[in-house]
Amino acid sequence: MIEDIVDLELPVAERLVIRRNRLQNDAKSSSHESEGSKAQRRIAIVTGVHGDELEGQYVCALVAQKVQAEFEQLRGIVDIYPAINPLGIDAIERSIPYLELDMNRYFAGEQERNDSYIAHLTDSITESLVGADLVVDIHASNIYLREIPQIRMDRNTSERLLPLARLMNVDFIWIHEAITVLKSTLAHTLNARSTPTLVVEMGVGMRITPAFCNDLVRGIFRVMTHLGIWSDPDPRPVKAPIECKEGEVSYINSPAAGLFIPDVKHWIGVEQGELLGRIVQPLTGDVISEIRSPGAGTVFTLREYPVVMEGSLLARVFTAATELTR
Repeated sequence: MIEDIVDLELPVAERLVIRRNRLQNDAKSSSHESEGSKAQRRIAIVTGVHGDELEGQYVCALVAQKVQAEFEQLRGIVDIYPAINPLGIDAIERSIPYLELDMNRYFAGEQERNDSYIAHLTDSITESLVGADLVVDIHASNIYLREIPQIRMDRNTSERLLPLARLMNVDFIWIHEAITVLKSTLAHTLNARSTPTLVVEMGVGMRITPAFCNDLVRGIFRVMTHLGIWSDPDPRPVKAPIECKEGEVSYINSPAAGLFIPDVKHWIGVEQGELLGRIVQPLTGDVISEIRSPGAGTVFTLREYPVVMEGSLLARVFTAATELTR
């Protein structure tokens, strides 16, 4: 069932409409209620908070396809929100167009609010999600960086979220210190209201990586089975993710402006001092700098867009890795 979560009138006879697709097997829900369950369990797949992040849109499509193709396996509610920043997606912009606001900095959190249509927008989305058994908030990277499929969470929520994250079939779980987490994001707001929310980051902005999306969909259905939302009598095992903490990640930034030419591939093991790439000067052809790994580990973030300025992020390396993948 397609439902309007937000319907706002905009200038020049336009409207801002945010929709969700609620998938619910009424026949199965009736039988479960008769067995004594108080309410159906619910998972929400949310994406599109940034208009240049498209990986999650394909995940939404794949989830909807599988649920509808195997509808008899559905035991709970699946809510799909493919575009919570539809104006940004239409304009191919990361922020809300014209206002130049990052929508993921305007959810309730603990900041002061004002009576604007942005507050109404974010509050309406939040209220529609509160109470779900799990929210999966899917992001892609920006156009500059490629990310391996990963789940990010803060230390304060990790005890509750880690058992679910380990079932999501991602490669990497990154646990941040609570002080680094922005309290105005959708995920923080929902977790603060006792609605478990996992933040997935993967791929690259303005692109779709089908292999990443297929892996994540498999993980979503594994979690749905765990929660009793999906019936899969023989679920396939999922990959065991690498788990890391903030202090186990090395950030590699560019020492100069130029073109970054990588010498390694994404998601490989590297040795300490190994060449990750070079900064070259297009005008003269000079190699300005050789970029080397600060330690042995695994490259899980790699620069996608070659033009860099001094300080641009080139890579992240998980330096506590015990095994190298080649």
